[in-house]
Amino acid sequence: MIHTPRARRGMVVAPHSLASEAGLRVLREGGNAIEAAVAVASTLAVVYPHMTGIGGDAFWLTKPAGGPVRYIGGCGAASLDRDEYVRRGVGVIPTRGPDAALTVAGAVSSWEEALGNARAWGGRLPLERLLEEAIHHAEAGYPVTASQSAVTADRRDELSAVSGFAETFLDAGVHRPAGAIETQPRLATTLRRLVDEGLDGFYRGELARSIAADLERVGSPVGIEALMAHQVEVGEPLACRVGAAMVYNSRPPTQGVVSLIILAVAERLGVADWPVDSPEAIHRLVEATKRAFRVRDELLTDPRDMEISPESLLDPDFLNELAHEIDQERAQPWSEPGEPGDTTWFGVIDGQGNAVSVIQSIYHEYGSGVVLPETGITWQNRGVAFSLAPDSPRVLRKGRRPFHTLNPPLACLDDGRTLVFGTMGGDGQPQTQAALFARHVWRDIEPQAAVTAPRWLLGRTWGNPSTSLKLEARFDPAIAARLGDMGHAVEAVADYDEMMGHAGLIVRSSDGVLAGGVDPRGNGSVAGF
Repeated sequence: MIHTPRARRGMVVAPHSLASEAGLRVLREGGNAIEAAVAVASTLAVVYPHMTGIGGDAFWLTKPAGGPVRYIGGCGAASLDRDEYVRRGVGVIPTRGPDAALTVAGAVSSWEEALGNARAWGGRLPLERLLEEAIHHAEAGYPVTASQSAVTADRRDELSAVSGFAETFLDAGVHRPAGAIETQPRLATTLRRLVDEGLDGFYRGELARSIAADLERVGSPVGIEALMAHQVEVGEPLACRVGAAMVYNSRPPTQGVVSLIILAVAERLGVADWPVDSPEAIHRLVEATKRAFRVRDELLTDPRDMEISPESLLDPDFLNELAHEIDQERAQPWSEPGEPGDTTWFGVIDGQGNAVSVIQSIYHEYGSGVVLPETGITWQNRGVAFSLAPDSPRVLRKGRRPFHTLNPPLACLDDGRTLVFGTMGGDGQPQTQAALFARHVWRDIEPQAAVTAPRWLLGRTWGNPSTSLKLEARFDPAIAARLGDMGHAVEAVADYDEMMGHAGLIVRSSDGVLAGGVDPRGNGSVAGF
């Protein structure tokens, strides 16, 4: 039997157990959900370096008990125009190396903005306390996870020559096995400097000048002017009524609207009336995903450049039109390239009912692969999301924000429940969100069972470039056969395949009881008290 952990005074779910424990310690000491989330974010930036880091971006949804949901977008902009690549004869933005490290890292700015909200919620813990666990692990060392070890081995040849990578993440040119102790002393020093200077020092302090000098030294186009110009985005999230729930997600340049479209179209197709893991429900969810992805690929970019508002994509008439296009018995052919990406999602709900959903990433495994020589920061390669084609809606332009697969959902149900849920995994993020929501909200499946159950994934994700409909092997073979008969190109993958993401879920009922689920495909835990 699969058991769901429960608690009343606070709960954290994260894809690494050390990060969950860091957040729980903050809650035990009287910190609120945002303060705990910053402890989680900073710890993940150390102990899960192939997935996230302070050289990446982050997006938050925060909800005070009884208050409105707010959006925080820590997304860095591009530091150069396409013409600078074209003049050098570069036809495609490289995925690794300094030319891939072309956008500002926005994660730390999102922490600062979130902590401003935390103080409004009564937060009192100093930054030194919130970064304490991250600093300790960076200095004293942390055991390498099986996930990190496997990724490092798989990407060693691609990354070993990138500036700073081998010195930081390899031993004599060889990946570290699971359980080996890894330290990041330069990163620990940088985290201490953030404590001393404040988080804004990352962009406008002495630390910012050190980071800029580091970036110049390795050949990245990101300079001090770009760091100083960075601004976090705040405001209202996107929202969509889905049955008895109001579901929220992040604004463009993220694909938050895609996740909302999938749920809204699935509701219109009657998915709530089918067992979630039936071929009928999976078919409808997959076909809704295809429509949503096409909308994404045609329209989503930096919101300042979008010709329509993202809210218009959630208009009931538009959603009805998308649902009407779907053949409920036959799959539409699919060969779209898709969006890969590595990420960490985590969530916190405290005893007062304050809730936080956060997603933080450096994009591909180890981002650009560049580890800055003095500050020890692994820099993202989110700029790969730009295009050098002049007619592309995502053409590279200085000051423009890149498209993000990242999106952190949060739902408020009419019966008083609050739900934070999410996952990593590029194209897999909206699909797994839909599976978790359908299982728990529509079919009343317990959180841990909802996360553990076998999953499906259409198209590309991190570590797999194929465009097939992938089903974990735990599905009944009859389900795979029926989906094949409906025209889906079905591919069987492992029983618990990491390509399905590291999902998590926390729900707070109206009586204050917290229940959570964490993904057995990852290295995380649910921690509550």
